[in-house]
Amino acid sequence: MKRKEFLKLSGAGVGSLLIPAAVISVISSGCGKNSGMGNMGGMSGSPVNINEGDFLQALPIPATVGASGALTPQATSATLKGSQVYNVFGYQSGSILGPTFRVSKGADVNINVANNLGEVSNVHWHGLHIPAAMDGYPTNLINAGASFKYNFTVRQRAGLNWYHPHTHMATARQVYKGLAGLFIVNDPEEAALNLPAGEFEIPLVIQDKRLADISLSYNPTMMEIMSGYLGDSILVNGKASPFHEIKSQTYRLRILNGSNARIYNLAFNNNQSFTIIGNDGGLLKSPASVTSILLAPGERLDILADFSAALTGDEIFLVNKLFGGAGTAQGKQEFKIVKFKITQKVNVTFAIPSVLSSVVSLTAAQASRTRNFDISNSGVMMQSGMHRINDKVFDANRIDEAVAANAIEIWQFDNSQGEEPHPMHIHSIDFQVLQRTGGRNGLTASESGWKDTVLVMPGEIVKVIIPFENNAGKFVFHCHNLEHEDDGMMLQYQLS
Repeated sequence: MKRKEFLKLSGAGVGSLLIPAAVISVISSGCGKNSGMGNMGGMSGSPVNINEGDFLQALPIPATVGASGALTPQATSATLKGSQVYNVFGYQSGSILGPTFRVSKGADVNINVANNLGEVSNVHWHGLHIPAAMDGYPTNLINAGASFKYNFTVRQRAGLNWYHPHTHMATARQVYKGLAGLFIVNDPEEAALNLPAGEFEIPLVIQDKRLADISLSYNPTMMEIMSGYLGDSILVNGKASPFHEIKSQTYRLRILNGSNARIYNLAFNNNQSFTIIGNDGGLLKSPASVTSILLAPGERLDILADFSAALTGDEIFLVNKLFGGAGTAQGKQEFKIVKFKITQKVNVTFAIPSVLSSVVSLTAAQASRTRNFDISNSGVMMQSGMHRINDKVFDANRIDEAVAANAIEIWQFDNSQGEEPHPMHIHSIDFQVLQRTGGRNGLTASESGWKDTVLVMPGEIVKVIIPFENNAGKFVFHCHNLEHEDDGMMLQYQLS
């Protein structure tokens, strides 16, 4: 939203069903300088600094299950930092996060979800190409005390996916309080590479929480809805500031940014390079060596980190580096995320394959049409939502885009006049990033191959090319800053 423009929120009555409670509270209290609105300057918010912990807690590894299982969303308690017990949501008792599902391509999945949460919820299988009835559509809800069985066949290539609630206007709160988990797909192409596995394949779910409040209360102010709800502590796999003991060899790190809104510029504190081998949509065509990479909410990263030069007793941290171009709330602090402690010096080498996967690049000439989506939110906003796509907020009764089955299209996300970053996610498909103009003015090392979420910074226009399948149904696309999504920054397309 442009700093110089006045945000006009008139009459909370008619549009209040679409306005988060925190916004209604601010509106009703007036728009003076202490209301959280003021003159609405600096609409991308203020940074929330991270309090680094002591890195004395062992990194937990979520339990791995197969294609059949059960999830029980519930209010429970968990120790997130030291011995302090927090009131959280979990897919199992005593923990935030759920088990990691690991399945092979072609597997039939059967997962029963028994909702003991005390409120409606559902599950979206982020990254999976599945029927609309199984996708976790925002109004396909599981009532409190009820159950629903998700049945689908895994049809896509190997990759790191995840699951979380997708309940309209409650997604951000339910995810923040603990409901999320990983879903890994394997296939023969990946297996042929003999990548590090077992103890040498480490999942890392990175999230930020506010740990001063043992109830993990979720009450964003209006400005926090504008920028996204940022935590003051970093959790990895559900523990604050953890450490993990490793050997001096190459590890495969499977990383999810499971935060509501925080973007990370991932690097190692010793500035060692690492190799990106995959992203949201699985393996890249060829590896890419970098020393840092941005990761937005909803995005995943598959990297190889070579610790062979380390000595016994060395400590190496995965950190967030400073970065710019993401508004006033993001990238302003460097902090540590997780500590790797070398406990054994070994002589094990791993040769990274020069070719990882077969990826056919699509060209603009193959697209039958281009659709433009203005995500700048630079105009005067009225009543129902501060975050919009093409000046529209989510309406389950309205089809925004009609797409023909098996069509190839270009979708352009235009944030050229915006001041906030928007990670844009499209359900049930993968796409390729064609072009970025403005801002960073090019693709990053993790944006080759296939993706389902792309970060569009302020001042940027990003074009993606999408080969739609014949998976008929109604699906959503939205900003994966969860506060923006719940505020209405979500439209839907009908594939037929």
